[in-house]
Amino acid sequence: MGSAVRAVRARRIVSADGEVPGLLRLRDGVVESIHPFDEMAGLVGLSEAEILTVDDSCVLLPGLVDTHVHVNEPGRTEWEGFATATAAAAAGGVTTLVDMPLNSIPPTTTKAGLQAKRTAATGQTQIDVAFWGGAVPGNVEDLEPLWNSGVVGFKCFLLPSGVEEFPPLSPTELHEAMARISSFGGLLIAHAEEQSVLDAAPAPNGRSYHDFMNSRPPAAESTAIALLLNAVRATGCRTHIVHLSAASALPLIAAAKAEGLPLTVETCPHYLVLTAETIPDGATQFKCCPPIREEANRELLWQALQDGLIDCVVSDHSPCTPDLKLLDVGDFGAAWGGIASVQLGLPVMWTAASERGLQLSDLVRWMAVRPAALAGLGLRGTLQPGASADFSIFAPDETFTVDVAALRYRNPISPYAATTLRGVVKQTYLRGELIDGKSVPGRLIERENAQQTGPQNDMQRSTS
Repeated sequence: MGSAVRAVRARRIVSADGEVPGLLRLRDGVVESIHPFDEMAGLVGLSEAEILTVDDSCVLLPGLVDTHVHVNEPGRTEWEGFATATAAAAAGGVTTLVDMPLNSIPPTTTKAGLQAKRTAATGQTQIDVAFWGGAVPGNVEDLEPLWNSGVVGFKCFLLPSGVEEFPPLSPTELHEAMARISSFGGLLIAHAEEQSVLDAAPAPNGRSYHDFMNSRPPAAESTAIALLLNAVRATGCRTHIVHLSAASALPLIAAAKAEGLPLTVETCPHYLVLTAETIPDGATQFKCCPPIREEANRELLWQALQDGLIDCVVSDHSPCTPDLKLLDVGDFGAAWGGIASVQLGLPVMWTAASERGLQLSDLVRWMAVRPAALAGLGLRGTLQPGASADFSIFAPDETFTVDVAALRYRNPISPYAATTLRGVVKQTYLRGELIDGKSVPGRLIERENAQQTGPQNDMQRSTS
C-alpha cells in the first residue's frame, strides 16, 4: 500500500440515488466531507500526490459488499483461501466480504470455530472480512455466544449441505433455532430447498444439463420457503433467503413482505445472466444448487429485483478444486455444485443491466448498500461523511474478454470463460489506500451498532 489519498475528485460519483460530480475529502481512511467538483477549498493543505482525480471516462463506485462468499479456510484451503479470495474480490471492486460458515474445518458453528477462522484469516486479507455463524443440529446454545462474538447472522440448510460437518436442520430444529435467534435480535439466513421434493424428482443423468435442472425443480424452493415463512410467523425471527433461483417462489415472497414479515431475499449474477437453454451438456462449470433455470424464469427474477421483492445481488462464490468439477467427464450428478465469481460479479451484472437500460446506481443499491445493511455493517457500500473510504475506479464503457488465467481466486474455473463483458475495474481502494496486491490491509470486522439497530432496521432504512 502506498501513502493514503486524502481527496478524490470525480465527475461521476455513483450512489444508490444516482450520479453527481464531486470532491471527497478524506481523513484517516474515512470520508470526512463532500464538496462540489470545482470547489478548490476542499483541497486546501493537500499536496498533488494526496489528490486522486478520476479520469472522465471512469466513475467512482463505493466498494461493493459481497455477503455470500465461501472462503473454505481452514480445512479446505486447497479449494479457496483468504489470500486468494480477497485478492479476487479486490480485483472485482469488492472491499468487504462476509465468509460463509461451512466448507471450512471446523465450521463456524461455535466460538472455537469462529476463532479458528479469524486465526486463519489474520494477516492474509486484502479487503475487510466479516463472518457468518452457522445453525446446525445441537448448537442452539452456541448461537448467542457467537452473536456476542460479532458474527453477522446464522446460516442454515433445510437439506444436506454437501459436507458432513454442516448438517441440515429438521423442521423442529429450525423452529428452535429461529426462536433462540429471535430472542436476541439475530438474523437467520437459509438455503431453502426441500429434500422430499428432490427425492420425488428424476435423478440427474450424467452429462445432461436438462436432467440436472429437472432433478432440482422450482417446487423444491417454493416448498422450503413456505415452511420457512411459517417458522418466521411463529417466531418473529428476522430471516433472509439466500441464492433464490426459482421465480415460482416470488408470489410467496410478495405475500410475506406485504404481510410485514421480517424477510429479505438475495439472488446471484448467474441466475440473472445465464440460462438453461444455453448451457451445453457436460459443462459442469455451470453446475450450482439451486440450478440456473430457463430464460423465462430469469426475466421474472429481473422484474422482481427491480420491484424490490429481491433485495440483494451477491456472488455465492463457491469454489472447489478442478477435480471435483469433473470437467473431463461432465457428470452433472456427481460434480461439485458451485460457481466462483467474486471477481466478475460487477462486470457480469453491468453488462446485463446496461443492456436493460438500468443504471450503475441500481447496482450500487443491490450489490453494496443493501448487502451491507443486511449484515449490519453500517455505512459500508456508501460514500458519505462517516463512511470508510472504500471505493473502486470503474470504466463502464470498456470491454474485456474473460481469461481464466487472469482470475485471482485459487482455482480459476468459470462459466464466463471467453465471454466479453462490459466494465473494467481499474483500481480498488480500501480506507483511501490503493490495494496493490502486495500488502494485506484488510481487517477482520464485526457487525456495527448491532444493539442499536440490527441488520433489519438498517435494511429498512436503505430501501425506503
